[in-house]
Amino acid sequence: MAQCYGHSIRRSIALWAAAVIVLASTAAANATEPARLCVLVPHFKDEYWLSVGYGLETEAARQGTELLFFEAGGYNARGSQISQLSDCLTRGVDAILIGTVSSDHPDLLDAVARAAQQRPVFGLVNALASAELSGRIGVDWFDMGHSVGRYLAARHPAGSPPVSAVLISGPQEAGWTGPLETGLRAAVDGSSLTISAVLGADTGLREQLRLVEDALAAWPQSDYLIGSAPAIEAAMGHFAQHDLGATDHPKLIATYVNHTIKRGLIGRQVMAAPFDDPMEQGRMALRQALGVLEGRDVATSDGPLIRLMEPGSPELQTLQMSPPTYFPTIE
Repeated sequence: MAQCYGHSIRRSIALWAAAVIVLASTAAANATEPARLCVLVPHFKDEYWLSVGYGLETEAARQGTELLFFEAGGYNARGSQISQLSDCLTRGVDAILIGTVSSDHPDLLDAVARAAQQRPVFGLVNALASAELSGRIGVDWFDMGHSVGRYLAARHPAGSPPVSAVLISGPQEAGWTGPLETGLRAAVDGSSLTISAVLGADTGLREQLRLVEDALAAWPQSDYLIGSAPAIEAAMGHFAQHDLGATDHPKLIATYVNHTIKRGLIGRQVMAAPFDDPMEQGRMALRQALGVLEGRDVATSDGPLIRLMEPGSPELQTLQMSPPTYFPTIE
């Protein structure tokens, strides 16, 4: 009886050892499989998002990670982005990074919550009022607006001649427009600058050009046109087309930097713009997501330092943006 019992113990140990070897082999195989991440963005009509995408892709190539890019089509394409969240889950990705089209719409928040029950979801650039996120990479857009406002308040302190500006921004539901305006107004409060009006629409070039034309028609004496990168790009094109001299139109200030704004700063058509390094945000987002997937201790909210750029800024020439020919493969 003792001999049979000993044989049984030895057989159990052998089976257990074999099982451990199989599990270890399976874990090793899984560890070598590249992570697959979904990246959802509002659109690539703005070059800013191309730099975010390029930062993601270059870091993914370095880390051996697969990316699936989805483009909603604009800030009014909430239904499309909700469908894309479901599509990502169907494809069995390991995590989802979402540059949201709305910061707080109930339908989108519900979709994010449902997705987060199955896979980690991370905020990308745009603020999203969801407690279900596993992390977010992006700057505080209050600080972006405040950076512009501090620049203008320093140029036009209290007691100096009054000046006015029109702000052209994205749609109200976008997660960055409200904080940006609040930061801008907070910084110019008490200065001699007045914000005459705020106009908003999707950040495609055509939509922003329409707002520029509306602003110039309704407030022709404005000293400044403060706007999204596509708005300032549209304004530069409009001024060139109508052969307007530098003193025949409002001075231009962008609320963030993309390729065109960088060229405008270098060429002195743009007076100033805060730079939040969209390429680095892409790299940081990829590292954050992989860190959470691997169980590492990573910051759940982070972003690059905001730097205000002017035509004479020493680092302007070396600002990194995506290559001119880059465009991601869209699912």
